Amino acid sequence: MGIFTREQEKVPCTVEISHKFESLHAHVRFNNGAVVHPGDEVLVEGPEIMAPFGEVVQEERNAIILRASTIERLWTRATGDFEVMELCEFSFSEEATL
Repeated sequence: MGIFTREQEKVPCTVEISHKFESLHAHVRFNNGAVVHPGDEVLVEGPEIMAPFGEVVQEERNAIILRASTIERLWTRATGDFEVMELCEFSFSEEATL
């Protein structure tokens, strides 16, 4: 992995889409044990997967992992905590605002 260059890795994966009342999710599991690190990007190949309401759909696909460069990985680690804190900026109040 270079300081400024990105590498691609093509891996087999299983995509699971759940469209149930109790669970609405999409998960990708890399079948070869590949791990995604901070700053990496993942693109799953193939057409969109739609799960009808009440069902869970699983499909075997290939994914392309675009590995972050060393600089991108360091930047993501350095700034990631600030981005998470933005999500935490909320409050609850018993008063209704008009």
